[in-house]
Parts: sequence; structure tokens; C-alpha cells
Amino acid sequence: MRKFNNYPNIFKPLQVGNMTIKNRITFSPLVSCHADADGRVTTELVDFLGAQARTGASVVTIGATAIDAEKGEDFLGALSITRDKDIMGLSRLAEEVHRYGCKLSVELNHAGRAALPDLLVGDALAPSSIPLPGKSKYVKELNQREIDDIINKFADCAYRCMVAGFDMVMLHGAHGNLIAQFLSPLTNKRTDWYGGSLENRMRFPLEVLKAIRAKCGNKLAIDFRISADECAPGGMKIDEVIKFLKVAQKYLDMVHVSRGLIVDLNYAKYTLPTYLSEHCVNAENAAKIKASLDIPVCVVGGITTLEEAEEILEKGQADVIAMARALLVDGETVTKGYRGQSDKIRPCIRCYNCLKSIFPGWQVRCSLNPVVGRETKYRTIQKSDIKKNVMIVGGGVAGMMAAETAVKRGHNVTIYEKSNRLGGLLHEASVLPFKKDLKRYLDWQVKNIENCGAKIVLNTEVTPELVEQVNPDALVICTGSTPIVPPIDGIDGENVISVFDADKGNVEIGDEVVICGGGLSGCESALALAQKGKKVTIVDMLPVESLCSEMFMVSKIELFDLLHEHNVKLIGNVKVDKINENGVEIIDRNWKKTLVKADTVVIALGMKPTIETVNKLSSIIPETYVVGDCSTVKDIHNAVHSAFNIAVEI
Repeated sequence: MRKFNNYPNIFKPLQVGNMTIKNRITFSPLVSCHADADGRVTTELVDFLGAQARTGASVVTIGATAIDAEKGEDFLGALSITRDKDIMGLSRLAEEVHRYGCKLSVELNHAGRAALPDLLVGDALAPSSIPLPGKSKYVKELNQREIDDIINKFADCAYRCMVAGFDMVMLHGAHGNLIAQFLSPLTNKRTDWYGGSLENRMRFPLEVLKAIRAKCGNKLAIDFRISADECAPGGMKIDEVIKFLKVAQKYLDMVHVSRGLIVDLNYAKYTLPTYLSEHCVNAENAAKIKASLDIPVCVVGGITTLEEAEEILEKGQADVIAMARALLVDGETVTKGYRGQSDKIRPCIRCYNCLKSIFPGWQVRCSLNPVVGRETKYRTIQKSDIKKNVMIVGGGVAGMMAAETAVKRGHNVTIYEKSNRLGGLLHEASVLPFKKDLKRYLDWQVKNIENCGAKIVLNTEVTPELVEQVNPDALVICTGSTPIVPPIDGIDGENVISVFDADKGNVEIGDEVVICGGGLSGCESALALAQKGKKVTIVDMLPVESLCSEMFMVSKIELFDLLHEHNVKLIGNVKVDKINENGVEIIDRNWKKTLVKADTVVIALGMKPTIETVNKLSSIIPETYVVGDCSTVKDIHNAVHSAFNIAVEI
């Protein structure tokens, strides 16, 4: 047999209950927020799930779907499975996913004390009355009648999914939701037969599993998601988790291993490993669970490449790998891997903008793949009726995306870049040790653009005369942004450097460092310097709690935890008054001046659009567009999406 790829373990079929999955990659549970306000299936949801099935994954799992519409919801835009009339719409989802030889599952959940207050009717329900910060203050301890009602609702919802054609359900027993609240001594303080000992605490989840199996038989596979370690003092640990699963496995067909408490921001970073975290964070615990059970074990958590997945399988740490971000960022991840085209898979940078969009109830989006969540409109990039000569000024993030998209539209595209390489400021942004994911994307995207069909002209600064000479049909200006350097006394001193130079390490930096600017670049630079043993202080005009407010909340928490761990001092509500050889003089809101001593001062005061260049070039060609940072300085998500949104219409 011909060998297509180097993943012998990934592409082995596996028996899970009474079904066979075609490979070992599954799409991890994700709420895409495509259901309508009443939880009904929409065409957008059908198309989104179809896109995930087309990635080549063996199972697609719809995330966090409540079994109680009044008490258990934790996401806006989530799917409804609580009514018999939902079955018709659910069947559309199964039909679409099955078209691609993929199985369909859904994560059955009751949020308990973590229910979203905006969707909660009355008091929240939980095993014990322990409110969560940011959730309902009113938490009622469940009585037996209410417990029995919830058990029946789990079984009824599973049955509806089975009738609709779903292949499996995943019981959400992880991350601090209701089932986990019963299991964990951290949240279960009951004194009846549902609390106290592990035997009692596991009673409720076992009753739920037994009820589903009794109602659905073996026609429906049952998966169980669990935090192998809640990573919180007093929470569930691996030993108790294994003891529970050894009892529960008689009702189960697979176990899905995660960790942490996503419902509590203090411990959510363990559930959602960010770009600052290690990869494959749950593999070791999965291996311990696999060694103790007789059913397949699936693992999730920071697994972003097929190489990582293959290694986990090869080591025997798990039987199945769950991914979400890696399947969002490239719509053909598994298919490309099977065909031996792994070098063509777009890498994930672990920015978590995909989750940043869904927590407020917005439809899922990916920073690097602008089609995600918009498959109904952009599954196929249509050729333009009129082929045009498109001139793109700037080869950074926006310029590269504009070029790639315009080529797909069938245009003749030329990128003009004034430096000797594509990539723009991604080169500076990806040099720090914990930015390896971004560096991997930069290298991949440059190679991708070099081979996309666009003509590339380097070392050429575009002038009005050049635009007139080329005379394109359409001009796309993507000249990016430049650092803000305000007229501060002493800012041109010998002890003052830019954040770019600090990160690249091509200048000598003293032991005491003050960073002027507490945005993302300033905070990341501070962390990198502190990790090298430098004594670092950040000063900013904003209050400390408002710094990096544009980040995904979990990423921000991890970043600031690391800053604290490395003794970085944060000073907010101050203005930099002057800089001298001794450090930075700041002034607070009471006009009090203080000298913060520093051997080296790093300027990280943000970026500004290249307005002068835009103004010179924007009135020459009638069809001219301004995209990315040279229009509005934001982030990589905005640069990619603004470029795509324009180029896809040229």
C-alpha cells in the first residue's frame, strides 16, 4: 500500500462503543454561537459544522449545550436540545456532518452555579450554596426532587440527539460545571448521600450516566469529559479522578481528559493553555488514566500540530486527540496531513481570539483564518467577473492576506515591500522566547505568500510616481504603523531604547529597567527581561487593572500572573515627565513627582498609522483601499480581517 504521510497512528480507525471512527483526531467541543436567539439551528451553524467535518476530523463535538434552558445555560448563541421540536433542526446537523464520513457528538451540560446570569431564571442550582464571582449571588442547594429532574433532563436530551441522528454525546463533567461540582470536594459540602466521601460525591454523575444508558441503550456512544486535575486548592486530583472513572467506565465508551476550572478565572488558564503555556499539557495525566481503564482515552489541551498528536499516540499516552484551534485556523488540517501536505497547514498562534469572540455571544472568528464562522458566505472564494491588476503596498500581515485573497479572486497581484523581506512587524513581534507559535506562523505565511501566485517586489518604496507608472486597476495600501515617540525630555538619551531593540537583544541592557508603556508589547518585553534576571518596572497612564484590556481575559491573567511571579513592578495612573541618566521621572494624578531608577529605559508607548504615506498614495487611483494598521492600529486579527474583507470584494 502506498504511504501518503508520516502519521501511522493518527490514521488508524478506532472502535468507540458501537461506532468506528476513521482516525484519531476529533474536533474538541466549541460553542460557535451560530444558533439563533431561541437556540434553533441556523444555516450558519450547519455550514460551520460542515466545515469542521471537512477538516478531516473523525468526530465533531458541539460545545456546552445546556440540558436545562432556564437553569443550566452558560453561553449566548448556544444550541437548544431541550424541546422535542428541536429534533428537526438537529437532524440537519447530523446529515451535514455525516456527508464527510464524520461522526457527530454534543457536549451535554448543566452549568449549575456557573449559569450565565443573563439567561438564568430564578436562583442558580448547585450541590452546595457556594456562589461564583461574576455569577449569580443566589445559589440554591439542590433537593432530591430537583436532582431527579436534572437526571431525567440529561437522559431526555441525549435521547433527542440520538433520534436526530447524533452518534455520541459527551457528558460535561469537567471545568467546574454541575457534574464537576458534585464530584469535587471544593464545591460539594453536602452531608447527605450525595456529599462527603468520593463514593457519595460520584453518585450524581453515575446516576446521570445510568439514566442515559437506560434510555438510549448502546445505540448512542457516551463520552465523559473530566478535569484530571482541577488545579485549585481543595479540588479534584488525579487519584480521585481515576477512582471515579474506574467505576463509571461500565457506562462509558470514551473518556475526554482536560483540566482546570474554566468557570473560575483564577484557574481557567489551566483549562485554556495560552501562547505563554507549554504544549500538550494533559498528556501525562491522560497516560495515567489510560493505564487504569479499559475504554479509549481522548486528550485535549495545547495540542496544536499533527506532529504533537502523533507523538502522544506513539507514546501510548492516549487513544484519541482532541483539537479545536488547530482545526479552525486551517480548514483542511487533517486532510492535508493525510495527503502528505503537512507543510501547507496554517499554524495556530494560540491567541485565543476564537474564544474571545464567543464569550460575549458573538459568532466564532479566527485571527488568521477569516473564513471561520462565515462559511455560508465564504466557503468558496468566487472568481471576480473582471480580472484586475492589483497593486499592494506593504508586505506585512495585511498586505500578505490581501495578496493571497486577491489571487484567489483571479487577479494579477503585485506586492511592493520597501524592506528586503515579507512579514512586516511580525519579525519584531515574534522574537521573544515565548512567541514561538507566532514565529512558526510568520515563517509559514511568508513561504505561503511566496508561492501563492502573487508577484513580489522587495526593497522598493512606493512613491506617487511609481503608482502612476504602474497604473493599477486597484491599489491596496497596507503600510502598517510606526512607533509613537512623544516629545518627552530625555527620550533621545543614550540609556533609552525602543521595545523592538530590547526584544531583539541587540543592545546592552542594564540590570534595572523601566518600561514606559504597559500595553501588550511593553508587558511582554518586561516579562522576557525579568526572566533574564532584570529588575523591571512598568509605568503607564492607565490604571494597572486596565492594562492589556484588549487581550483575551485568560491570556491576560496568565501574563500578569507571570509578571507577578517574576517580580515585575507595575505603576499605573502616572505620566512620564522626563527621562535622565538616573531613570524615569513620573508624575501622578496628585502632581507628585517620583524618580524610578533605571540603567535602561525602554519605550513601548504604542504605534500610530503611517498617515503621511497613506495621504501621499490614496488619491491617485480611483479604486484605492486602506487596510490594516495604516487605517486603524489594532492587532493581527484586525489586520488579517480588514485585508480579507476588502480583497474578497475587489
